[in-house]
Amino acid sequence: MNDAQTYYIRKNQSVRTKTAKAVTPTTQRICHLDAKTQRRKRSSERQTQISACSNASDGFLRTSFLPKLQDNKTVQASQKTVKMQKDFYASLSNLSNHYKIKAMQTNQFEYPNNIALAIWDMEEKLQHNVLNWQKIRLVQDKEKTYFISEEKYNTGTTLYYIPIEPLYQMLHDPKRKRNSQLLISICSYLYHSADIPYFRQEDTYLYWMYEMHKNWMEQDDEAQENETYKLEFEKVESIGDYMEQKIFNRINLSGFEQRINSFKCRDSFDLECLRMAKNAFALYKEYPNETIFRNAPKKEDNESEEYETIGMEKYISFISQTKGWLYESIAETINNEFNEYGAMEEPTICKHFEEADVTNNSLNFENKLFALLDDMCSLLYNYETTRK
Repeated sequence: MNDAQTYYIRKNQSVRTKTAKAVTPTTQRICHLDAKTQRRKRSSERQTQISACSNASDGFLRTSFLPKLQDNKTVQASQKTVKMQKDFYASLSNLSNHYKIKAMQTNQFEYPNNIALAIWDMEEKLQHNVLNWQKIRLVQDKEKTYFISEEKYNTGTTLYYIPIEPLYQMLHDPKRKRNSQLLISICSYLYHSADIPYFRQEDTYLYWMYEMHKNWMEQDDEAQENETYKLEFEKVESIGDYMEQKIFNRINLSGFEQRINSFKCRDSFDLECLRMAKNAFALYKEYPNETIFRNAPKKEDNESEEYETIGMEKYISFISQTKGWLYESIAETINNEFNEYGAMEEPTICKHFEEADVTNNSLNFENKLFALLDDMCSLLYNYETTRK
């Protein structure tokens, strides 16, 4: 569909540009990224994109939808316009039926105001009624005119790094050992089924980060605290390998439900662990084979290599710790690197409304899984403050 034209219809807001504070210890829970004014670089062969901002009608009229016609082409152009409007309303009907939204009747208005008004109305209703809705595009190729709707989970420039060192401490705390067993079952689900990267695996982003910082430390002959740094890296590796063996054991999954049923709550920390375990087990039963990357966006064939994005595997992972000098050093490096990228990859679904039969795919799994990751990051980060 190289000859197609795409019309982007959105609110008056930037698609990917985000502004956030640097990683700081005060964020606690999880840490937010820096974000410069992001750049988007596109190949010249990409579809024409036109954004309707504060005045959707005026923006629509300025697109190539209404080229200036020569007198000898008036009849032919009129026929194409009739065909385009027929396709438009058929696609609009498919879109409104799919999302169970009643579209405004605009047939009584003249073209192109009828089209512009219908788009504005549908955009407003989608924004207020459809979770994860991002934007709609009106595509016109050689044969048809139809809508494409994009749904996206907004990660909010967040690092979803699950620290396992607090879980190691919990495992060796007699008062919290049963809590640790529940959380290990959750981590086992995230490791095996959801496919969360583990920082001790050599093909992961954080493994490379730890190795890079370790090499920097070893090459710094003048550092007076080199022995302390060396011991810290040894702890990262030994605890990381030990906990991976625990999490890898599938008995944590086969006995997951039994651990939940036999767990007795004594305080608020127990209640929070049990709540998280029940949510994770429900996800495991409902989506046993779904990974967090199932709706990761794929790079288009005609997309420029200069269009750099932060892959999901870079900001979602198990990590050793999210406190202390080593993490702060790694987080600073990550911030500096991410600031050079144009955007972040986020779970995305695109639905094409050429026909009435439209996929029922949704981001329900992602909504629940990212909430679980958020809870895990928060609880493990704050675990030390709950210890008696």
